[in-house]
Amino acid sequence: MGTDIDAMDEGRTALWNAVHERQFDEVEALLAAGADPLRPMMHGWSPARLSLTTAHPLPTDEVLTPEERAAVEERDRLVAALGGFPDDDGFSLACVAGVDAETALRRLEADSVEVTEEQVQGWWEDPFGDDAEGTIGVTTVPGGCVLVQPWGFSASMPGVLDRLSAGTVAYGMYANPKSGNQGSVHRDGETVEWDLHPGGGVDEQETALDVLLAHLYLDEPVAFCCAYAGLRLADDRAFRRPDLWLRLPERDYWNA
Repeated sequence: MGTDIDAMDEGRTALWNAVHERQFDEVEALLAAGADPLRPMMHGWSPARLSLTTAHPLPTDEVLTPEERAAVEERDRLVAALGGFPDDDGFSLACVAGVDAETALRRLEADSVEVTEEQVQGWWEDPFGDDAEGTIGVTTVPGGCVLVQPWGFSASMPGVLDRLSAGTVAYGMYANPKSGNQGSVHRDGETVEWDLHPGGGVDEQETALDVLLAHLYLDEPVAFCCAYAGLRLADDRAFRRPDLWLRLPERDYWNA
């Protein structure tokens, strides 16, 4: 008995995965072998419709909505604006919708502190000391604000993101050097999703919009976090040269 070329695995076919991963030679091989590009799956994203978001669209009568086309254009713009950030791992970030840097400072009841370029570039004399662990950069950007800690996980701590997300949504990520990118979603002061993998691909149980975002930002975890929160950064300044630095007060719930 031959192998079913359209066999489903986690809600998608081999052709769908090839389109998602931009493996266009494999796409052509699967089509030649009889794979169905129009088979419905993944919340309305057939392989052919998904291909409309790539540089190699397949023939289909399906179309993208104006909102979906805008999302594709924003992906291209945002990825180019960030210019390949990050260069390394070990950092953390928080993308918060509708909240500016000064509001973030107040919500966290934090103090504004001076941080030198030498401290940032040199990862501090002791990057794991109390001062460094509690120090986070924050920048107002179009759509909200970005928090970043170049040397640790504090910007992605649940207690930080829960306080920042009151009345809005925030996406946090720690680029763990050992286990990869760890993401979480926080809404209205609560952690609603965790153990996520921004930039790591599509989940079968996600919504149609989630599928699109995960597809568009494959292997672009920082851009994904920004897009999820609706932030429209013009460049990578928020991650490299924050507007201001804050120091968290000593409390035991930041990591809770």
